[in-house]
Amino acid sequence: MEVDPSAAAEEKPAVRFSINVLELMKEAQMQHGLRQSDYTRYRRYCSARLRRLYKSLKFLHGRGKYTRRNITESTVTDVRYLHIVFYMAERAWSYAMEKKTAGTNAQQRIYMLGRFRKAVKWASLFSQLCSVKGDSRTSLEAEAYASYMKGALFFEQDKNIEVAMINFKNTRAVYEELGKYGSIENQLLCRQRIEEVEPMIDFCSHKLGGSSLQAHELLDTANDLLKAKMEAVLSETRSQQAASMTEFNWLGRRFPITNAKTRVSILKAQQLEKDLNGSATESVAADKKLGIFDKIFSAYHDARSCIRNDLASAGNAENIRDDLNGLDKAVSAVLGLRTIERNQLLVSIAKSKFTKHQDEKNERITKPEELVRLYDLLIQNTTDLTDLVSSGRNKNEEENSFIHEYELKGLAFRAERCFFLAKSYSSAGKRAEAYALFCHARTLTDSALQQLANSPDKALIQDLKSLCDNCRSNSCIEHATGIMEEESVPLKLSKGVSAMSLGDDKTKENKYLLDMLESYESAIGEPNTKGPCRIAQFPPPFQAVPCNPIVLDMAYNAIEFPSLENRMKKEKKGLLSRFWG
Repeated sequence: MEVDPSAAAEEKPAVRFSINVLELMKEAQMQHGLRQSDYTRYRRYCSARLRRLYKSLKFLHGRGKYTRRNITESTVTDVRYLHIVFYMAERAWSYAMEKKTAGTNAQQRIYMLGRFRKAVKWASLFSQLCSVKGDSRTSLEAEAYASYMKGALFFEQDKNIEVAMINFKNTRAVYEELGKYGSIENQLLCRQRIEEVEPMIDFCSHKLGGSSLQAHELLDTANDLLKAKMEAVLSETRSQQAASMTEFNWLGRRFPITNAKTRVSILKAQQLEKDLNGSATESVAADKKLGIFDKIFSAYHDARSCIRNDLASAGNAENIRDDLNGLDKAVSAVLGLRTIERNQLLVSIAKSKFTKHQDEKNERITKPEELVRLYDLLIQNTTDLTDLVSSGRNKNEEENSFIHEYELKGLAFRAERCFFLAKSYSSAGKRAEAYALFCHARTLTDSALQQLANSPDKALIQDLKSLCDNCRSNSCIEHATGIMEEESVPLKLSKGVSAMSLGDDKTKENKYLLDMLESYESAIGEPNTKGPCRIAQFPPPFQAVPCNPIVLDMAYNAIEFPSLENRMKKEKKGLLSRFWG
């Protein structure tokens, strides 16, 4: 049987080269002059390195007469071809930086910008070749390298500053993500690169007078291709790290993980939790945090589905089923814990809007009923979580302390719910019910504070103390308001009786503000009522309008009109018509 050699070549998988671009660049720069900011020495090193690469690859440009040989996708059969393009970009960049540090005049500045353009050209070619011939991480690092070069060119040209800032932020976004994985050396290199880019971003932002691109919106500035590359690299890195992840720890218990998909999902969720709880998240908007929570939920749900698929295929192996059931319980408990944290974030957002007044932008104000609903969800979440953790027979000390902690949190949530329920009754004008609920909320708060006396959660204790003070002040306000309303009832009754008349059967008409401008009387109505303001009547009432007089022509029948026969035209008749006529 004959084999087509072209078909065999097509079936052969393409070779993907791997280059740690950042490590290669930093090692070359630090060892050959840039530790002392000697750009001339680094440029000479790049030239010598290029000569050695050309010679080793036998990629020469002719003898005597120089004939350039271009590097294309078909040319790259060795990783050293990618090194050639990389060092061409580095040489052009170092030459531009050499001219910049030497103090340029107008002519040298033109030459410097030309070298920056050449560096952008080679960096773009390097990124293009790495996207085809390199692996996902190499392609992503090459993309960040090209973005940095483009940003440097626009930065030096002092025009298109916003485009320069976007390119610098793309670079920072890539190294922010790559710095979360890998070795300690890789994380330090990524951190150093971010520190190099930060001053340029700050300068661009200052130049623009405060950019609309916020510091935490890193991935939003990147294009779709860069996002896809970053996601591919992160997935590949998670898969590599998941290979070393063999168990899941929860409340002092260890559960083995045998499924690779389960490991990847749990690792993704844990990395998102680190992003959510990091120090840089204080400036992150609440909408972004809610988006991170959604990704965490999706990852844990994927892990649970993989675990339950393994349970379905485990058969009668008791040891395997026990481990999988324990792992499913632990993942479900973590999912419930993150649900509570997300609902607490929603409560904090709603509370911030609850205390605000409505401005000219017509921002929606939170009603107390909405906070009552959120606290209902939190109470249900804590109940489900404590029931899930306490469902085991042999509970350890960590599980018992966890159950006790969230039982106290549930009590605090009930106190908060009672407080906002009282607020709801107060807004409806029901003073007695609101006063009773405020007193009950204060009782629940005092009970929770007594049980949390030795708790290390100082933030929860402080919140409960402020809630206790609010309950006390609001109960006093409701009590005083109720007494004032009761005292005003006889006065209103006497006014109503004095205004009654036995002879007047007409219904009382509402007076409007435009009808009583000379007298001081409220047109807004009583407080805590839903009646509309009486400013002017609309539509306006009907008014009687006199109609036109009816004129009857009485003389028409008594007039005798003259005859008009003598003015009429007479017809001439012939002989036959006379005869027959």
